[in-house]
Amino acid sequence: MKKKKLAASPGNRARGDVAPSGRFASLDPNKLRGGYYTSSEVADWLSAWAIRKRSDIVLEPSCGDGAFLVAAAKRFFEIGAKKSDIASRLKGVEILAAAAEQASARLVGVLGKPAGDIVINSDFFDWWRASVQPSCDVVIGNPPFIRYQSFPEPHRSHAMAMMQDQGLSPNRLTNIWVPFVVAAACSLRAGGRMAFVLPAELLQVSYAAQLRSFLTDRFRRIDIVACNELFFENAEQEVVLLLADDAVQVSKTNICRVAMTEADTVAEITKQNPTILLEAAQPKVVAHDNEKWLKYFLTPREITFMRELRETDKISAMAKHASIDVGIVTGKNEFFVLSEEQVTTLGLEGHTIPLVSRSVQLKGSRLGKSDWKSLSAAGDRVHLLNITTKQAIQLNAALRNYISEGEKKDFHKGYKCSIRTPWYSVPSVWKPDGFMFRQIYDFPRIVLNNSDATSTDTIHRFTCKADKPERVIANTYTWLTAASAEIEGRSYGGGVLELEPTEAERLMMPAQLNGAMPLIEADRLIRAGQLDAVLEENARIVLRHHLGLSSADCTTLRNIWIKMRDRRMARRRGARAKASQETA
Repeated sequence: MKKKKLAASPGNRARGDVAPSGRFASLDPNKLRGGYYTSSEVADWLSAWAIRKRSDIVLEPSCGDGAFLVAAAKRFFEIGAKKSDIASRLKGVEILAAAAEQASARLVGVLGKPAGDIVINSDFFDWWRASVQPSCDVVIGNPPFIRYQSFPEPHRSHAMAMMQDQGLSPNRLTNIWVPFVVAAACSLRAGGRMAFVLPAELLQVSYAAQLRSFLTDRFRRIDIVACNELFFENAEQEVVLLLADDAVQVSKTNICRVAMTEADTVAEITKQNPTILLEAAQPKVVAHDNEKWLKYFLTPREITFMRELRETDKISAMAKHASIDVGIVTGKNEFFVLSEEQVTTLGLEGHTIPLVSRSVQLKGSRLGKSDWKSLSAAGDRVHLLNITTKQAIQLNAALRNYISEGEKKDFHKGYKCSIRTPWYSVPSVWKPDGFMFRQIYDFPRIVLNNSDATSTDTIHRFTCKADKPERVIANTYTWLTAASAEIEGRSYGGGVLELEPTEAERLMMPAQLNGAMPLIEADRLIRAGQLDAVLEENARIVLRHHLGLSSADCTTLRNIWIKMRDRRMARRRGARAKASQETA
């Protein structure tokens, strides 16, 4: 199996794997190295798709212990290549000396002495800049999944400079797998192919938007193969297989077709011939914009329908009616988020404000003062310690004692606390008109705030611009908003849909608010578990009567929402079932 890895620092290259040091010392080793594993079955399957001719030159830019190169060698044997020729067709780059040596040893065992020169022990981006490009027909592999902040210098600077040279604009959100894909694409000759294991973030996160456009400018067809079963064991990381075919000269007029293939299990993919599996997928023509590729799980008709809706003047983005902001970042919830008992015991009465800190505390579509009081009485931590800068000038004894206890535990040394003065004065404390779920299981629920509470950053804060909050929120309880949330958001291995503020502000809703089911009635039904009844009624009032959509249009919106929701939730159910089996 092939492990993804972190580039060693220049001084450690000769020694191979070393213990992380400096600002990396506290990181989990697997997380630091992007340490997930690709099975030999997946490596074989990708090689079978990508390598088609005995004359193909194959590159693996982060070869680890050589699993993908071994799979490539096997593929060459299958298509009739001579053992004496195969080594000259393979190139591998690996920055860690120990892994490079292991890969070379594996290849020598398969191909003999000539294979000893296949693997180059180097930083891939250094090697890439020093090599003549394009240099190969096929790129395969599983690049490292490492956050920008965790990737050490000078390798990070080299990777980012390479992206800038290609006209891209990386930032501090850019994961290191992105420059690997960019350099790999630039390594391909005309007609070349790329087969990678990549995080599903490719389809959905904003920092990958440039990459999506970059790829559709350079390939005539891109296949994404997704699976409800996680490809990596013991990791919540959702990944997809990217198969980019027929490389072309970069061109904004290039017509690229993207097709999605889904399976319930990894075995359903790897046991099928790649060509046969992909032939069943229906390609869709890409729009050269910043739309997420999640939409390509829909049919061409559904994609066209959603695009047409966004362009009509009857529908607007949520940003027209409201702004979405993150909740309060306390820096240490253990210190700042308290229960009623803690407030009383510590003598902090008069120094806290109402708070919601968990989405489970929001039961319906409205949160009233009585709801908040019930949460407080039940022992929920719904009190936020709120010491303003002015109040901090003259603290009473109870506050001084509590702050002192926090400092004994080094709470003031945490990053968020350490950068503010005084450390115990939480900024951006204000009451929103409503709360919006950041992490969504079924529906992108927005809850009217009649409680005088604010929220932590687990829940977004919703502020209306003109119309009454109740009126705006009522108009979001539709299949229109639900379907657009599934496309605008991003989901992870556990099946949860997450919306960041800018994504939430792109959700579709009526441009003119002409009425909807009264929110008080919607609240009653949602608390009773009858969300569908609310959506059905708003399909009649909002979608059909006010927006003029047909019954068939409403059904299409409902089907899009359910299809996309059930797709991600299937992974959640699968993970729970696996956990139950392991427990049993």
